[in-house]
Amino acid sequence: MRITPYGAAGEVTGSAYHVETDRAQVLVDFGMFQGGRMTEKRNVLPRPIIPRNLDAVLLTHCHLDHVGRLPLLARRGYPGPVYATPATIDLTGLILRDAAKIQAQDTERTNRKRQRQGRPPVEPMFTVGDVEAILSQCQPVAYDEPVEVAPGMQARFAEAGHILGSTSIQLIVQENGRDHIVVFSGDLGPTGVPILRDFECLRRADMVFMESTYGDREHRPLDETVAEFEEIVSRAVAEKGKILVPTFAVGRAQLMLYLLAAMFREKQLAPFPVYLDSPMAIEATRIYQHHPELYDEEALALRRVGALRTNLSTLNLSITADDSRRINDVPGPCLILAGAGMCNAGRILHHLRQNLWKPETWVLIVGYQGEGSLGRRLLQGEEMVQIHGEKVAVKANIRSLGGFSAHAAQKDLLAWFDCLAPARPRLVLTHGEKRSREGLRDVIRKRHGIEAELPDYGETLHFD
Repeated sequence: MRITPYGAAGEVTGSAYHVETDRAQVLVDFGMFQGGRMTEKRNVLPRPIIPRNLDAVLLTHCHLDHVGRLPLLARRGYPGPVYATPATIDLTGLILRDAAKIQAQDTERTNRKRQRQGRPPVEPMFTVGDVEAILSQCQPVAYDEPVEVAPGMQARFAEAGHILGSTSIQLIVQENGRDHIVVFSGDLGPTGVPILRDFECLRRADMVFMESTYGDREHRPLDETVAEFEEIVSRAVAEKGKILVPTFAVGRAQLMLYLLAAMFREKQLAPFPVYLDSPMAIEATRIYQHHPELYDEEALALRRVGALRTNLSTLNLSITADDSRRINDVPGPCLILAGAGMCNAGRILHHLRQNLWKPETWVLIVGYQGEGSLGRRLLQGEEMVQIHGEKVAVKANIRSLGGFSAHAAQKDLLAWFDCLAPARPRLVLTHGEKRSREGLRDVIRKRHGIEAELPDYGETLHFD
């Protein structure tokens, strides 16, 4: 067996694992690289992956950095199934259709410039047709029920607690007359976060590919983060400022709405206008409401008494571009949730261009920001940024609220691996930048005496 990472090796985005045996080939995730332009140029089909030779694709969850290159497989003739939980399939469709739409718009804008320069047009990475083709190949799987995915390979999907439908994958590979178990953690969620169930504790593995996004640090406790959020909101309301929240449409948007509703319901904050300026987040929220079987006990209890059905009385859904533009004329105080979460595309760029130069504006970063992304540069204190070709001074208050992250930090990552450590598996750390991988490697070495491997992009690991 050979396993090669084609992304998220020494970085966070672009998750993809090519698993090969003498009998079969599968991909575990096939995500998009996100960040600056140079990073996004890597969104290609690696030469060693020949789509017609693949038996199956397995998805851990729906985020773009785990599913964003799937349409490339359809474009190159991949004929096989894509296995994922029903919620992941629903959300993947939403995310990929939106990505195709954004690419079409960006390509049209680029080609207008190229035409004026007398240069030939370029094509988008993939089209809506490619998206619909790959979605037609999706096959739903249940949690905890093994499914034959390829000759000599079974997969079991276990709760990962990251977002709705997210999983870790236990791949059982039959070679040389025995079973070998390879675990792909996917993205793991922190324990105790509202709405979602905590990750499942797995106990059998010969080899583990484990995420390390926040492997070297802890998030601020959620209750402290919520208290800081309330403090910032109260200050912004008093100053009549706008609060901009670059929001991942799946997961983070729903958590923020849940917390705001609780604050208003419990009278911790006086209600003020909230704008959900993301058609994708609006649809994702509907999908969340259709999958209560994946809620944790707290969310189920609120649902039973009707609390989850009570919308924010001040919530405004901005579906069209005109809806979004009208927010420009809305005076503060208000809170605007808009995609994309790393400020690398979408409607949040429009709001940042309109408001970053105003000192009464607050920008709350509530998720991971890829290297080179506008969100990362704002956190690093850049005083002037360029948005849609225009230079904008950064006078707004920029604040990171790490406690809202959907990724497990070091303590929870260790708790997940503690369950597997007695099996003494071979450990491979991926989906993390250099300091995060090395920090988690060092603490696992000290805690369990297991030396983790840190592969690079395209580095094949042989399982003997």
